[in-house]
Amino acid sequence: MSLTVVLWLILQVYCGVCLVHSENAAGEKSFYIANDRFYKDGSPFRILGGDIHYFRVHPQYWEDRLLRAKSLGINVIQTYVPWNLHQPQPDRFNFEDGANLEGYLQLAQKLGFLVMLRIGPYICAEWDFGGFPAWLLAVQPKLRLRTSDPQYLELVDSWWDVLLPKIVSYLYSQQGPIIMVQIENEYGSFGSDKSYLEHLVTKARAHLGEDVILYTTDGAVPELLENGTLKGNAVYTAVDFPVEWEPASAFALQKQFNCPGQSPPLSSEFYTGWLTHWGEEMAHTDPEFTAEALDRILSLNASVVLYMLHGGTNFGFTSGANTGKSARDFFADLTSYDYDAPIREAGDLNTPKFKALKAVVGRYIQESLPDPPPLPARKAFGPVQLEKLLSLFDILRSVSMVPEGIQMYEPRFMEALHQTSGFILYRTTLPSHAKGGSRIVIPEVHDRAQLYISDPEFGGREQASKKYMHIGTLNRSSDELLLPSSAAVPGLQLDILVENMGRVNYGPFLYDPKGIISSVLLDGKPVHNWVAFSIPLDSGPPKIAGLVSNQNTRRPLVKDTGNWTDGPAFYHGKLIIDEPADTFLSVAGWSKGLAFLNGYNLGRYWPVKGPQCTLYIPAPLLHAGENELLLLELEEPSNTLIVNFTDGADFSCKGTM
Repeated sequence: MSLTVVLWLILQVYCGVCLVHSENAAGEKSFYIANDRFYKDGSPFRILGGDIHYFRVHPQYWEDRLLRAKSLGINVIQTYVPWNLHQPQPDRFNFEDGANLEGYLQLAQKLGFLVMLRIGPYICAEWDFGGFPAWLLAVQPKLRLRTSDPQYLELVDSWWDVLLPKIVSYLYSQQGPIIMVQIENEYGSFGSDKSYLEHLVTKARAHLGEDVILYTTDGAVPELLENGTLKGNAVYTAVDFPVEWEPASAFALQKQFNCPGQSPPLSSEFYTGWLTHWGEEMAHTDPEFTAEALDRILSLNASVVLYMLHGGTNFGFTSGANTGKSARDFFADLTSYDYDAPIREAGDLNTPKFKALKAVVGRYIQESLPDPPPLPARKAFGPVQLEKLLSLFDILRSVSMVPEGIQMYEPRFMEALHQTSGFILYRTTLPSHAKGGSRIVIPEVHDRAQLYISDPEFGGREQASKKYMHIGTLNRSSDELLLPSSAAVPGLQLDILVENMGRVNYGPFLYDPKGIISSVLLDGKPVHNWVAFSIPLDSGPPKIAGLVSNQNTRRPLVKDTGNWTDGPAFYHGKLIIDEPADTFLSVAGWSKGLAFLNGYNLGRYWPVKGPQCTLYIPAPLLHAGENELLLLELEEPSNTLIVNFTDGADFSCKGTM
């Protein structure tokens, strides 16, 4: 027996099953770890990676974005797999169009990339609910997410029994591009349930075998690595850390959580920028500072993954949210996921940063790098005049848009009604003790509630303009208002429209049902007997383009004072073009709402809060001829009812913090 074999056996006894991977027989494809290095087909290999999430990019632009990555010297693409995208309902799976994971893997391999796949089940990613499907919130008894709760693990297993067989043939040992598979994500920042992590590893190995490197990622902090790693379980530990940190120290710490010889230094999230919430200044990191930080990593012969290489867009209701010290400190993520990355949201290069990073990478590789492909055609199509159609409340009566209202004694949260996205309207009548100055309190509203008073006697008559009194807006940090005397009439209708602004994606308050989570109190007494209407808008708005609002007026039965309105309303316009091109919808002058183009949900807009003033529209969402634009404006429309299609992103809205 050779000395090498003896030493190997000693390591196994000391560390447990610690060999992350072993070299395959001669001639077979292999990717493994030895001597604190990655090896590809027997030769040392450095990961120069970047995150591009297939689910944030229109599939017709996947190739364009990947070619831009190649021009930066990237050889590995890292991406998450969001459970909620692929299993939106317990009995429905989706792997088509923008959810075509296999198509993305095939394309990456065709273009010469290897892949690091982050399968969750939790991913964070500033994505709604951290990638968990919202229907998990309706499961009873309440799930203990990210733990070894048997009920939760059973659902994870069922999901992975669908997902993992799909990726087996894409493993590197099977002639595919996948060299590494991440288990969970930064688990040490959340918990320390080793049984949970071990269960995930066992499940992954059962499907994927022993020939792929499983890895965890945690911040380079001792406590986080203690909680989130599985040393001795054939799982490689990677680290991430801010660009301000000294990488040599981070990699030295990483080595303590891998077995001897099994710790090639890897920053699996090197932050090229940062996320942004509504109401904040757009995140920006200095290009030269970022490049210098990258150089410090590469000078150590380390591997790295740029997060993000290209951020993309949180179309529809996919953006997540973060919290502060309590669940009431709520910060919703932007529709844009530009991230100040080297490749911008619309594919154009963040030129100073891109050039600075490319110069650094170029010093560490031998081959010359290709130029990026030409930018897809882009055009400013100019202004479009919109026409007001109907109030959202009127549509509830006029169009078969939502299911019939659900009767309930106390308000129930959105997911309990099998709704995952959009809005929910709670309706009741003011009780007999309502009076001017009464305090309306909603201790838990997730996330933003607009309150209206109206006269139910007019609900069945011809639609009339401005028949709702807006009495205030509540949110997670502001939960009470006073009932104005002009509306304090027992028996009047109280409507509470609650908007889901994105489920929490990170931290201890991850369990985040939407709607009204508590009683509604009027002068300290619960208000009972509600009707709830689900308004999910997840599959596009109702077909209302042919409807016109009747502008008849009436004299309200309550005092004719206060903020009378017809409530949130849809506005419709047509963009007529000769040829599709990338463009941006400028909503400057509008307040807050959603935009739909040809039935596709472009996402939320909120220019009065800022900093995002435009919504990116990739050309594949347009067609030659007539394109239908629909805005659901929740507050105040532009005075001119005009929007503009411009040729560039605008993050200059100052907001009204």
